[in-house]
Amino acid sequence: MDFHKQQPIYLQIADVLLEDILQKKLSDGERVPSVRELALSVQVNPNTVQRSYQWLQDEDIIVQKRGIGFFLCDKVYEKTLSIKRDELIKVTIPETIKQMKLLGIGIKEFESIYQSIHN
Repeated sequence: MDFHKQQPIYLQIADVLLEDILQKKLSDGERVPSVRELALSVQVNPNTVQRSYQWLQDEDIIVQKRGIGFFLCDKVYEKTLSIKRDELIKVTIPETIKQMKLLGIGIKEFESIYQSIHN
């Protein structure tokens, strides 16, 4: 996994799971990898994965079943969609608009770029 500096690693790890949920690769009640399994696969310290899992538990995305492991909560798609939409609206779009203003990119140019990417 390639990490970037703009976001803490534990949130980047959580984002991978959230993207899998949004792409419907994972659904309600499914088991997620153990802390150790995931730490090995993404080559990070298990404490970093534990922090990711704690954040996901705080957001009601996963639940720990003692002695069994971590599982996705009910209505996980809807919860994930809400989290990612809020992040887009409150963080990503304002930052993008700020950058557009700095670079002199207007809404018409943005719309043209959007159309070329979207198609």
